[in-house]
Amino acid sequence: MISIAENLKNVGQLINQAAQLANRQPEEITLLAVSKTRAADELRILYQEGQRHFGENYLQESLEKIAALADLQIDWHFIGPIQSNKTRAIAENFDWVHSVDRLKIAQRLAEQRPRTLPPLNICLQINISRETSKSGCLPSEAEGLLKQIARLPHITIRGLMAIPEATDDVIKQRTALKEMHSLFKRLQKQHPTMDTLSMGMSGDMQIAIQEGATMVRIGTALFGPRPVVKRSP
Repeated sequence: MISIAENLKNVGQLINQAAQLANRQPEEITLLAVSKTRAADELRILYQEGQRHFGENYLQESLEKIAALADLQIDWHFIGPIQSNKTRAIAENFDWVHSVDRLKIAQRLAEQRPRTLPPLNICLQINISRETSKSGCLPSEAEGLLKQIARLPHITIRGLMAIPEATDDVIKQRTALKEMHSLFKRLQKQHPTMDTLSMGMSGDMQIAIQEGATMVRIGTALFGPRPVVKRSP
């Protein structure tokens, strides 16, 4: 059986290949290991192999892992949907939040971010495929929302995040990813702290890199299929 450490090397090679095809430097792309449902010991293995960024979707599960791995210098990213009653714990324990999609959530994160910690890095989630079942603001709403968020203290706008519609149609994939990159470049001119375009997962990572992603969120390709477990959100 291939080990998690070997999977990390394989994913790194895929990132390098995609970067070369796009005439980009591999160092421009950050690998975010999506570690939901995975045990703390598995994260520790990846950390020992050099992985530093980990993304979690479920708050209670992630808090347990953050505590178990407190001896490591991990950059913790919250990437799941955010309920208002979860914002304090997220603001207190994470370095990044990728799933901000409305002003109320940004306001609560700003208010609840401990003053002893650096500003919270946030990405605005965009519903780029305009799916009614998905979280995220519409592309047309992003500019106005970011202007409001930019006035808030104790947070730093780092970029945009998207989960395009799952499809095997490469043209459709590229269309959504190209639109995200175009939106990112336009908004970046207004918000100089924006340096992150978080898009691309195990199934479309290489295409996403070719279309301008600076951060890819990889779970299955690193850890294998997710186990089915019951949990609190």
